[in-house]
Amino acid sequence: MSSWHPEDEISISDSEDEDDSLKKVYHGRDAIIFVVDAYLYHQPEFLMAAFSLIREAFLSGLLVNDKDLMALVLTNTKECPEPNEANCLDAIVMPENCAVFLPPRQLNTAIVKHYLEFLETVSEDFEEVYGVCESDGANFSHVLRLCLDLVDQCTYSVDNTTIVYLTDKETPHPVNSDAYGHALQKASDISGKEVEFHIIPMVDEFNYDVFYKEFICLVHNIELDSFEPMNPQRSREMLADRKFKQHFVRRSLGHFKFTLGPDLTLSAQYFNFYQKAKGPRKVLIRRTDNAVLQRKRLTKVFRKDPETEELTDGRLINITDAWYEINLGNSPIRLSYEQVNRVRNLHEPGMMLLGFQPRSCLDSFSFSKTCNFMYPDDSHIVGSKRLFRALWERCKARDKVAICLFMSKRKSMPRYVALVPESREDAEAESHYSLITNDGFKIVYIPCSSYVRQIDPSDWNSIENTASTEQVDVCKSIIKKLRLGYDPTMFCDPELDQLQTKLLGLAFNVTNESTGSHYFPDAERQDKRIEAIIPKFQELFGEDEEPAKKRPATSSKADGSNAPKVPKLTADNLNDKNYVLDMANKKALDPCTKEQLLQILEHHYATTVAAAAATALREKLKVLCKWMCLGIYSRFYYMDEEMSKRQNAK
Repeated sequence: MSSWHPEDEISISDSEDEDDSLKKVYHGRDAIIFVVDAYLYHQPEFLMAAFSLIREAFLSGLLVNDKDLMALVLTNTKECPEPNEANCLDAIVMPENCAVFLPPRQLNTAIVKHYLEFLETVSEDFEEVYGVCESDGANFSHVLRLCLDLVDQCTYSVDNTTIVYLTDKETPHPVNSDAYGHALQKASDISGKEVEFHIIPMVDEFNYDVFYKEFICLVHNIELDSFEPMNPQRSREMLADRKFKQHFVRRSLGHFKFTLGPDLTLSAQYFNFYQKAKGPRKVLIRRTDNAVLQRKRLTKVFRKDPETEELTDGRLINITDAWYEINLGNSPIRLSYEQVNRVRNLHEPGMMLLGFQPRSCLDSFSFSKTCNFMYPDDSHIVGSKRLFRALWERCKARDKVAICLFMSKRKSMPRYVALVPESREDAEAESHYSLITNDGFKIVYIPCSSYVRQIDPSDWNSIENTASTEQVDVCKSIIKKLRLGYDPTMFCDPELDQLQTKLLGLAFNVTNESTGSHYFPDAERQDKRIEAIIPKFQELFGEDEEPAKKRPATSSKADGSNAPKVPKLTADNLNDKNYVLDMANKKALDPCTKEQLLQILEHHYATTVAAAAATALREKLKVLCKWMCLGIYSRFYYMDEEMSKRQNAK
């Protein structure tokens, strides 16, 4: 982010032309050009590490945002082979000791696959194909001109260009040489052309003061005192994890106006402290040819007949022509889409200052919603940065927080927020808070009374659940042994990492190991740390009782199959006749086993299976004879009826 210190700002003017010139409009893409120093070949592990970092950046760019342009240039080479794409360098003057492997192009599967094939043979064929120059090497200013010419000649509209230089040399040319001065002059020339320069040292100990400190300050147009060198290992990890972040204007959540009072307004933007990793959007594809299907929402209205309740006269309408209908008694009220939006938008989106409160009145943590970061913006209202800084300094000096009413966008719910002044100096060094802390206001969302839940802690906050002082000390020692220093770079999103691994495997037919498991702590090492404390812990708390395992069903059949399950019936239940009759009425005797049914017959009915079978057989014979007699009687009755009908007919 650019500084908003008043000394670094332009003078306030009433000219409308200057106001329009401050507005940044982005219509193009970002271009990242990787420049690899061929002198890394003297240390083969450095050269392969540089190509591996570019490989991770290519894969990350393909998965995260494939619309950005990426290129690869090699400098200080002996040979200059042509790139894979023919006629892409016809309008470009190639400097000496430089080679273009990939011109700025939008990443796709074919380009990344070509680079992966290049990595398979680069360790053996690099000296033969490219080689390393033995003279003073390529002119650094000519390399920069080549990078800018490649961007100018590409067929895309580019807004921001980032040059990433991977080397192990602290200076490209000897100090006080002509090439050294030309490089610094080139840095001054490109300072206002939306060009960024990043140096990626391939060694852990790197001195920026020799050349790159002054060069980077000239390119970014900053003071030498404000230059903060980054740890080389950290810069390599950032390049491997993801491609360089885009400009902050694109990463902001939105722009709003901050009203301080009557006729006093400034413009600002708000950001996320943490960016959520989002997976690719789900699409519908046709099964036959995998073509992407586009869906359109259609709004269709019908007329309902009040008598027959049939829907007739169906027609398509636009969503803006739709309406909401509310029945109040017997009279319906119809509200248009525009009228509903007027009710939803209580006031224009923005922030309104309500007052100030001491900082001690605000809790240290508020878990109702994730905090945001507020930053001034002069693109809409000139002088906003000066007014913002004045408010920030006064709040910080008096230890106050500003209470405001914030409505982030249209149709959103207004929220009460507290603007907490933060400073980069307040962050602890070498902590992850130092990566996100900046000079500005932290937007803390104040919870309402309806957001707070009423929890009854009586079930756990009792005397029976308290531990002795000795037990607490043992648990503290175990936690201290297992403590892990947190760093955001140590962990990655396991869901997103697994998804990217599967996508790369399908796209390039390669097996990539998920990187998420590399950052998990070693369980064996943790066991060794607490090995001496475990006996004391078991002595105080006792050994944990293992839960009883479920007994498997016993096999009682000859073929080895499991025996049927026995219902949960005791002997007392079977001896109770009322209980048995109740089960019979509920038709619950089917699950009973043969032994249980025999017990019921012998105990309640004083009979055996044979007697019951004979009795059942006699009952069946009686019923059968009864039905046979009825059938014979009906047959004779039918014959008598037929004879009487014939006699009457004669």
